[in-house]
Amino acid sequence: MTNTETTAAFFDLDRTLIAGSSAFVFGRAAYDAGLIRPRDFATDAFAALKFRLIGSSDTSCRNVRERILEAAGGSTQSDLLALNEVVLPELLGLIRPEARALIEQHRNAGRETWIVSASPIEIVEPLAIALEMTGGIGTRGEVEDGVYTGRLAGPFCYGPGKAEAIVAIAAERNINLADSWSYSDSMSDVPMMELVGNAVAVNPDAQLSALARSRGWPIVVFAQRSKMLARRTTTITVALIGMAITYSLGARSKRS
Repeated sequence: MTNTETTAAFFDLDRTLIAGSSAFVFGRAAYDAGLIRPRDFATDAFAALKFRLIGSSDTSCRNVRERILEAAGGSTQSDLLALNEVVLPELLGLIRPEARALIEQHRNAGRETWIVSASPIEIVEPLAIALEMTGGIGTRGEVEDGVYTGRLAGPFCYGPGKAEAIVAIAAERNINLADSWSYSDSMSDVPMMELVGNAVAVNPDAQLSALARSRGWPIVVFAQRSKMLARRTTTITVALIGMAITYSLGARSKRS
């Protein structure tokens, strides 16, 4: 444990640092690598499109990540880490310019900067390193002899799980949470936001927007990278959905 007290800024990933869903980016790479079945990917692609356009429920977000975790069962950790050759550049391209500036601002103020996400730690940690942040907090899959079991190693880093992870990091690194910051778009992150003295709602959903106003939390709006990027990503998502559905229908017709 460090002797000197410090402060930190904790950032949600999906729809906060980036405009869309990191789980979908990871899932697409896993699908291309043969780790996710076409019908599961089609379901997740629909969820990602809904998430990008209107947000999504806690249940659907958990379902996407749990399927990815389950699909990873039996895969080697080295295989999933290798997906970052595709995943990391794409996620870096989706980081909002305002988010980059905010991270730098906190870093220049001497604060630690952390990504806190339900996405796999295999994504979150390399992304944090690439952004020159202090570190990443993500969901850990259980690994035995270098192979994923399909079970969690610790709490799911979502909702109260995020808060639990932040409390542990704060204790380990002597972070003063009362003087720290957190950023998120979703009501699911209220436990994380209530931990710190400075909670900020970023492009909040309707519920979080109302709560932020009632509690006097600042609300900031980060623009999409560009309308062209948003249209292109949505078009790609729809195209992938079509490919997966076509594959599934073809497989069904062969069985009949």
